[in-house]
Amino acid sequence: MQAPVLRLENICKRFGGVVTAENVSFELHAGQILGLIGPNGAGKTTMLNLISGIYAQDSGKIFLNATDVSRMPAYRRARMGLARTFQSPRFLQKSTIQDNLYLGTDLGEQLGYWKSFLGRRTLNFREEVRELMRLAHIDIDWAAPITSIPYGTLKLMEIVRAMLEKPRIMLVDEPAAGLNSQEIEYAVALLREAADRRGIGVILIEHSMEMVMNICNDIIVLNFGRIIAQGKPEEVSSDPAVIEAYLGTEETACAG
Repeated sequence: MQAPVLRLENICKRFGGVVTAENVSFELHAGQILGLIGPNGAGKTTMLNLISGIYAQDSGKIFLNATDVSRMPAYRRARMGLARTFQSPRFLQKSTIQDNLYLGTDLGEQLGYWKSFLGRRTLNFREEVRELMRLAHIDIDWAAPITSIPYGTLKLMEIVRAMLEKPRIMLVDEPAAGLNSQEIEYAVALLREAADRRGIGVILIEHSMEMVMNICNDIIVLNFGRIIAQGKPEEVSSDPAVIEAYLGTEETACAG
């Protein structure tokens, strides 16, 4: 098996008295879609923040492509091939759709400030965007302001922008939230394109269990910052610890 594109070793993080990561270790490989699930407050988004460099872990190590990035700032991790989407899409609100998509190519092409400012892009930029937009079923005016498009389209476009970075790793936080069933299918198509055709390792946080079970190769379940289960979707879905974390035992249900 090839070396992992991402490896976590005994990651710990605490905010005051709240433990959000306790000795978390796992690997992500190229072309793998790894689901990261758990109840609200389990530490899922915190884990993405630790991996991307938004938060610093208290202890443990993070490796991107075998390089220790444990104390490396977020922008350097992005330059190494780490892309990220958020629960609520993040765009430059006073810019056009095209300019927001250009942000992805700045990382994908490793453009410096002046090249970016002068608008130097590869010739196939528009062709690549069109292909990804076709998968997402997005047909819009590139020159329109980013504020002119609806929420569901923004969520899909954030995945498109992340893929334009040509990353090795994508951290995708709740892509189905706020989407209708048709848009969820488009999001799945984009993620399959990323993993299956482009070999990108994907970590997916998602509350839609149908989506997680259908798209993920492997799943990690967090609860109170600890991994309580890990394995193939069919294994995890029948794990008693997972069922208890999500649904509660009969005893706790009666007590509630």
